[in-house]
Amino acid sequence: MQDNSNFKPYIASNKVTAEFTVTSVIIGVILAVVFGAANAYLGLRVGLTVSASIPAAVVSMTAIRVILRKNSILESNIVQTLGSAGESLAAGSIFTLPALFLWAKEGKMTKPDIFEIMLIALIGGLLGVFFMVPLRNALIVREHGILPYPEGKACAEVMLAGEKGGSNASAVFAGMGLASLFKFIIDGLKIVSSEISFKLKGFTGEIGTQIYPAVMSVGYICGPKIASYMFCGGILSWLVLIPIITHFGENIIIYPGETTIGEMFIAGGASAIWSSYIRYIGAGALAAGGIISLIKSMPLIIRTFRDTLKGIKGSKSTGSERTNHNLSIKTVVIAIAILTVAVWLVPAIPVTFLGAVIVVVFGFFFATVSSRMVGLVGSSNNPVSGMAIATLLITTVILKITGNSGADGMRSAIAIGSIICIVAAIAGDTSQDLKTGYILGATPKKQQIGEIIGVCASSIAIGGTLYLLDSVWGFGSDALAAPQATLMKMIVEGVVDNNLPWNLVLIGVFVAVVAEIAGIPVLPFAIGIYLPVHLTACIMVGGIVRFIADKQKSNDVTNRGILFCSGMIAGEGLTGILLALLAVFGADKIFDISGYLNFSHTSSNIAGFALFGLIILSLLKFSVWNGKDEKKKNNKLS
Repeated sequence: MQDNSNFKPYIASNKVTAEFTVTSVIIGVILAVVFGAANAYLGLRVGLTVSASIPAAVVSMTAIRVILRKNSILESNIVQTLGSAGESLAAGSIFTLPALFLWAKEGKMTKPDIFEIMLIALIGGLLGVFFMVPLRNALIVREHGILPYPEGKACAEVMLAGEKGGSNASAVFAGMGLASLFKFIIDGLKIVSSEISFKLKGFTGEIGTQIYPAVMSVGYICGPKIASYMFCGGILSWLVLIPIITHFGENIIIYPGETTIGEMFIAGGASAIWSSYIRYIGAGALAAGGIISLIKSMPLIIRTFRDTLKGIKGSKSTGSERTNHNLSIKTVVIAIAILTVAVWLVPAIPVTFLGAVIVVVFGFFFATVSSRMVGLVGSSNNPVSGMAIATLLITTVILKITGNSGADGMRSAIAIGSIICIVAAIAGDTSQDLKTGYILGATPKKQQIGEIIGVCASSIAIGGTLYLLDSVWGFGSDALAAPQATLMKMIVEGVVDNNLPWNLVLIGVFVAVVAEIAGIPVLPFAIGIYLPVHLTACIMVGGIVRFIADKQKSNDVTNRGILFCSGMIAGEGLTGILLALLAVFGADKIFDISGYLNFSHTSSNIAGFALFGLIILSLLKFSVWNGKDEKKKNNKLS
């Protein structure tokens, strides 16, 4: 164990400065809602969310230092702490809760109300924060030099580089503004189609790309390798599997289809084949990928849990310094007990006493695992979906054995899985934030209270966001595929009803196994199989731009592009929600001018290419080209 007695935070422990203020809380709550809503929209489209910690840190620095003319790094840290909570809570929620909406559309159960969604999100988020409190001293303090917590350290570096805050923030705000404009042109004015498609005569495969800035931004942030794995999965689905299915099954009806494959293709093209068959193959690959990820991590998970428990027993908060003040363990235990009883007794949450016990046991285990794993491999590599899949499988089997099956059992399983998924996501986020605070010299108790406030604000917003998006586009549609939630739905149904097309699911499982043996990262490859190729192709374009940026061998160039892309994701997400609001009130048709244009397919493709080219050029401008300009300036000065 490393000796951290000589570690000195940026703000000394004996120095009291502005930290948890009304200003920091208000700005933090706004960012929590903004990034939460934007990531919910993104996750429901592409099955991935991106960390909001660094853009939240940049925006908070700008708000505190530039707009309010204050020099308070700890206030900025509180803003970042609250803001990043929204993204994590959204990620945990959209991976599971939309399954309830999908079942309601099928007539299997009633639609969940906003209060139910809010309570599930709130309890999961609060448990994630409270479970992390006793882990802080063991993971953040005692293992400071052992667990790097990459996002937490990066946020601290952003805060410490305060003199660059205005310049970096301009990239975030420029991304928000441009993405909002592009999104409004595509889905508001509807001047161009959101997709560009290409088909070869006599070949039933299809290729194309979406032109949304947020989707392209995912590819840039994930990087060229992950983007290429996803694109390869899309190629396998749309240029190999779909042509094979249509070629050999043209005159055959195959479950779950209700007409011959030839008739299905004539009516709906390659998309119809994807919807009826490829989705199940992709779901099998995704489930296998999640389980493989969990199995590979199991030695680390077991060692992590054991070492953390030892750390808790062997560590006590030493000294009375401000930087050692946490929420009291008594408060934490009482809060966890109250939340556990609420899970069991509140009528809006469909969970029994056994389910509440499962929530506490699995919740604490995965909170512990998540908190340590993000310290080792970062939040992006934290196998939250694998934890959720394992939880759902075990929970659904237990509920079925104990007689709690059917619609009630499925609803209960998703509620339990949702809470635990949110617990794991929030615990990981809280760990990163506390690491940032440890480096800067923040007061842990104030950060923990900030996390609680961020969770409360985000949980109120997430219910309305899910309802709004479902009412306008519908979960499971081309616009909002909700891939992770659809997968969770399939897993629960497979255990309870045993009505899945298991041949298709198992094909996906063994495709994932082959990918793993070949050394291909399974999860991004499986997501590529599951999603439409138009999405993965757009992600690949972002990956190519990132490859060009990385070739500049400048962290400033790459990071500026990441900030710009984070802004584009937020801008498109917020504009998408605004357009959804307009659609609810019937005002969306005011802006729709597509009926006056009458573009042919070719003209629409050309217009789409032109707009997509502008989106790509904007990313190049705020990453590669700006970096070259700065190099020239520096060379002249030297």
